[in-house]
Amino acid sequence: MSNPIDYSQGIYDAKKLGTPRLLILGAQHMFAMFGATVLVPLLTGLSVSTTLLCAGLGTLLFHIICKGKVPAFLGSSFAYLGGFAIVSNDGANPENLPYACAAVAFSGLLYVLVSGLISVFGIRRIMRFFPPVVTGPIIISIGLILAPSAITNCQSNWLLAFVALAAVIVCNIWGKGMVKILPILIGVLVSYAVALVTGAVDFAAIGEASWIGFPIHKEAMGLFSIDGSEKFISALFTIMPIAIATMMEHIGDIAAISATTGRNYIRDPGLNRTLMGDGLATAMAGLLGGPANTTYGENTGVLALTKIYDPLVIRIAAVFACILSFCPKFEAIINTIPSGIIGGISFVLYGMISAIGVRNVVENQVDFTNSRNLIIAAVILVCALGFNSVGGITFGIGGVSVTLSGLAIAALAGILLNAILPGNDYEFDSNPGTGEGTSLRV
Repeated sequence: MSNPIDYSQGIYDAKKLGTPRLLILGAQHMFAMFGATVLVPLLTGLSVSTTLLCAGLGTLLFHIICKGKVPAFLGSSFAYLGGFAIVSNDGANPENLPYACAAVAFSGLLYVLVSGLISVFGIRRIMRFFPPVVTGPIIISIGLILAPSAITNCQSNWLLAFVALAAVIVCNIWGKGMVKILPILIGVLVSYAVALVTGAVDFAAIGEASWIGFPIHKEAMGLFSIDGSEKFISALFTIMPIAIATMMEHIGDIAAISATTGRNYIRDPGLNRTLMGDGLATAMAGLLGGPANTTYGENTGVLALTKIYDPLVIRIAAVFACILSFCPKFEAIINTIPSGIIGGISFVLYGMISAIGVRNVVENQVDFTNSRNLIIAAVILVCALGFNSVGGITFGIGGVSVTLSGLAIAALAGILLNAILPGNDYEFDSNPGTGEGTSLRV
């Protein structure tokens, strides 16, 4: 008779659980990531199927680069929502989305550049350019820029918006076990049930959709948008600075996974590898017409709850995501979600992004009695919100008109001020769980 499995210390080799349990755990992990992953394309106008494929392939690519050691799932990044909203004019110009995707691909290459710099110069020297006094206010700005969009969606159906918002809050505050891990998914399901009862769902598109289809659409691929046009260059300056914030998010997530599993992944396989994996996955997603990828905070919650730390389970979840992406009927079902529900979910989500920015500076004990820090934060916030309200700054370079968004101006101003002003005493700590970054998840 075989010995019972001891879960108390965590399972690092899930194969001993047997194939059926292994597959069930993989499916559970995929659905835990599902709610947040599909919400991003719903908010931006991108394809749900393409997004699922990019999440699955991106996760597998990340595991290859990190030698299969890190139990991380890569899903859609909320941090880039502000960039997509600016480029597409809050959805009024969806034809601009491919330019945004191309810019996302280039922002992924910025990860690769920082990864190389860390390998050459060491992590502490590079991170001095991206302290929490810069990244925190940038994250705050992203949420505040998106706030009007949440209200606009809520106005289409305040009842559904309120139900979705209430469900997310109840699950997050009073939920136990998987309920607490899946607040977005449960919020969507509960409010969708209300929408069904009130007749707010249109099923026409579901019947027209086929069961099997290819999730890549040539007209949405960022690769075909790199034509030197002014729109692409403006999108580049708008979206690439967001990578500054998402790299800090990445560090925070890797630190959290390290603390949960008891293994320091910042040292082995190394932050340079995890950043490269995340960056290349994001670049691939942008080229295929999907949103930026990012390591997921929900992933850490599932690891803590199940105590299954084997990266193989994550890879199985990624394969399931890829399989699901080839079902257009599934995407059609997702697209029936009323905008009122999207508004209710984004109401709390966008606010959480700003609140997480606040938490970022608090956890890292940024001293705002120091005039230097106050000036940097003040300039970032005013640049982001002020210039965004007037459409940014437009200027010409070599006969090409380039527009810098408020977010891009804020990031550049923050980095320059941090480098120029005296008193930059920030030191990065590579120990796991030290709050170096904070995940942009609910």
